[in-house]
Amino acid sequence: MGMQLMTRIGNGAEGLLDRLPGFVRGRLDGATRAALMRAFGAANRSRKVVRDRGDWFNRMASTVTGAAGGVGGFAGALVELPFTVTLLLRAMLDIAAEHGLDPDSDEVRMECLRIFAAAGPMEPDDGATDMGLLAARLSVTGQTVQGLISKVAPRLSVSLGQKMAAQAAPVFGAVVGASINYTFARYYQELARVHFGLMRLSRETGLPREALTEALQLAIRRHAA
Repeated sequence: MGMQLMTRIGNGAEGLLDRLPGFVRGRLDGATRAALMRAFGAANRSRKVVRDRGDWFNRMASTVTGAAGGVGGFAGALVELPFTVTLLLRAMLDIAAEHGLDPDSDEVRMECLRIFAAAGPMEPDDGATDMGLLAARLSVTGQTVQGLISKVAPRLSVSLGQKMAAQAAPVFGAVVGASINYTFARYYQELARVHFGLMRLSRETGLPREALTEALQLAIRRHAA
């Protein structure tokens, strides 16, 4: 319901992007790339200061940040962007740790970027099920974390641009900002549980993740039928 509400504000997601001022659209890709570059260090440092507190804590922290950004309009949304990316990444790293994976490893970091490459919660996905995007998302490759950031940043900036435009719309303000951030946090947490669950299962069974993903998609299609 939250995702449907977000796409209906301002004639849908594409309409939201058109509402962004030119100076914001011009800075969005660069701001997203810079936020991703800094977010890993900030998220890991926060894990050393504040212990993992579960999904609800991370969702509420993201919600409060969204409310603060919504109060400040476009300027507040730009300032809020790196904090939102860091909180979303922190939530993913917590889930990786739950699955017995090393949050500091490049393997986990690149998996987080693949999760960010997924269609955001304000974009309709291509088909029958949320899980149907897994095979395509797992194919996103990069030799280094920095290389993968360059590929993922433009995709993520579209979702973040829609979020910024919606929460800066007149009348909605902080309430919409909080609602959108809650929706983003929940969406990426659910994707992270699937991605890191597959990674853990691959290690435990010795089966390739591609084969596990294909089996999962087949099971989902059977369930849907």
